[in-house]
Amino acid sequence: MAITQISTLPQQFKQDLQQDYGQQLAGLTSIPLDTSQYAPSVAAQDPLQTQAATLAGSGVGAYQPYLTQAATYGTQAGTTMGGVSPYISAAGALTGTGAGTGAGSISSYMSPYQSQVIDATLSEFDRQAAMRQQNISDQAVAMGGYGGGREGVMQSEYQTQSDRNRALLQGQMLQQGYGIGQQARQQDLMNQLTLGGAQAGLAQGQLGLGQYQQGLSKLVPALAGSDISTLTGIGGIQQQQSQAVLDAQAQANQMAAMEPYQRMGIYGSGVAQLGQLPGQVQTTVAPDPTALQTALGTMSVLGGIMNPYAQNRYTQAAGDRTIGQA
Repeated sequence: MAITQISTLPQQFKQDLQQDYGQQLAGLTSIPLDTSQYAPSVAAQDPLQTQAATLAGSGVGAYQPYLTQAATYGTQAGTTMGGVSPYISAAGALTGTGAGTGAGSISSYMSPYQSQVIDATLSEFDRQAAMRQQNISDQAVAMGGYGGGREGVMQSEYQTQSDRNRALLQGQMLQQGYGIGQQARQQDLMNQLTLGGAQAGLAQGQLGLGQYQQGLSKLVPALAGSDISTLTGIGGIQQQQSQAVLDAQAQANQMAAMEPYQRMGIYGSGVAQLGQLPGQVQTTVAPDPTALQTALGTMSVLGGIMNPYAQNRYTQAAGDRTIGQA
């Protein structure tokens, strides 16, 4: 048969718990909180981010030298191209027949010593012709026909042939000189055209170099920008990781700082609930409880009420109260 047993909670027991709670709370709140341990903090800039910023700063205007060089090549190309015109003009002056005696004429390319050469050659021809005529006269004297009709015929025939040969020799030399002048004129024409083409090619090459420099002025910043973007991205990830570590540490510090206050909150809640309980607690126990069972029943009631962090423990059994320091 179950036995109902009534345990009495003394008023002093409640007052002692309330006093203990008040003392501990006063002691805890008298100590200022060190909020620096969990105050928000910002992770420092990652070295890769610093490197990216440095690279970006040093790359400002890095394209300018290439543009300056491109402009220089452009100016040089214009000057070089201007040098083509004289060659083209000179070549144009050599495209005619080359008649006359002015600049660009065939005669202007003939040897200035041609007349002296022809005159000397003809003088030698005349000397040899005179010697041949003298031979004819000498032969006529030897044959006793000097001054006769036969000698006159021989002299006349020789003179006619000699004059013909002399004119042919002179014509050949003139033709040879003209041909040499004509070839020289044609070669000069080709030279002028070649030089003009080379000058134009040089100008084109300078323009090409200018375009290459312009390309570099775009390529260099683009490559630098790619490096900056990569460094910034990786550095940002590492900075985020550092920030996460700082936030986690601050949160852990805050939890550690708040832990005593949380315990006091639990303790205070228990004390408040205890104050609302009636002076007597009814407990049902098995038949014929022993004195120990009765004491344990009372303690179980108190264990559910008292804060586990309280410094005083109270045991009530059979109307007797014992107070001991924890």
